[in-house]
Amino acid sequence: MHVVIINGSPRVEKYSNTEKIIDAFAEGLAKAGATFERYAISDRKNWDMARESYTQNAEIIFALPLYVENIPGLLLEFFETLPIKDNNTRVSFILQGGFAEASQLECGKKFLEKLPKYLNVSYGGTLIKGDNFCIRVVSKEDVLKITGPYQEMGKSFVENNGFKAEIVKKFAGPDYLPVPMRIMIQVIFKTIARKKFETYSKEWGAKVPIDYRPW
Repeated sequence: MHVVIINGSPRVEKYSNTEKIIDAFAEGLAKAGATFERYAISDRKNWDMARESYTQNAEIIFALPLYVENIPGLLLEFFETLPIKDNNTRVSFILQGGFAEASQLECGKKFLEKLPKYLNVSYGGTLIKGDNFCIRVVSKEDVLKITGPYQEMGKSFVENNGFKAEIVKKFAGPDYLPVPMRIMIQVIFKTIARKKFETYSKEWGAKVPIDYRPW
């Protein structure tokens, strides 16, 4: 199996959580004996090469972050430039987000399920997973802990010939977190997490408090 992986995030590769996830997933593909090539559309200079690879290959995976309950506008723009193909091409998706509950990604997943029909290709499934917000800010060791399961999903994609519904469901985790956990998370976000976010915002150059509301 040869797989073309296209990072549909508008964030530059250096700061892209999706890119880190692709790193792990691609390792899994390789361990299962597959080959791959990868592109990122955040740099428009890559679009011609990515489009050509999409045209010439039959196994395509778009990896992307959830943006406002759906997919990034830049990726939609890229889709509009793709040529018409046929059912010999299979398009699959990796949809990731920052919120932990799988239900947060459901709207985006529903859209992606319909998208291959518009592209005139077959659909290979959508792997979804939340709780990926901190990938950008934690240590390299912690990044590997978060993205490690994606390596197993890369192997699974090859061994099971695509994303199987029961595996996707298990990997996604709970649709909703238990009430005690939700309460605990609220407390953490108002205390420890808030201090962390304040530190990060200063490191990223913020000049005003994180709860600043000028309007």
